[in-house]
Amino acid sequence: MTDHELSHVRADGTAHMVDVSAKDVTARSATATATLITRPDVVARILDGSLPKGEVIGTARIAAIMAVKKTSDLIPLCHPLPIAGVEVDITGDGDRVVVDVSVRTTSRTGVEMEALTGASVAALTVYDMVKAVDRTATITEVRVLEKHGGRSGDWSNR
Repeated sequence: MTDHELSHVRADGTAHMVDVSAKDVTARSATATATLITRPDVVARILDGSLPKGEVIGTARIAAIMAVKKTSDLIPLCHPLPIAGVEVDITGDGDRVVVDVSVRTTSRTGVEMEALTGASVAALTVYDMVKAVDRTATITEVRVLEKHGGRSGDWSNR
């Protein structure tokens, strides 16, 4: 396969789920991030827990973990994976809330989609909890930061 070929598209152009049965089972991990931009006073209220809907960070952390575990139900061609661990870090500074989600597995395929899904859903959860005080809050910069393991090895976008 060349760099420009897509693994989920057959020669006739139709989508399919990639057969990973010939791949080795190895330890794999990925970290993704999402950023929510809002007003600094809203970030302060997120950090001190004083928003009307309650404790934002803990709720978003649980949402991320739940989303990681449901990724293959949401992304049509994504393989269900045994999730070994999930770490969610949510920080706030100035006008930004940054969600970083790291996912680990021992499997035949990577967990980039799980990390991206977790970060996205956590950011959506933060948005849901702040929209009453800032309807202009914006989710941005959803991306993979790094991945480890598998045939293609380690990669970083930090």
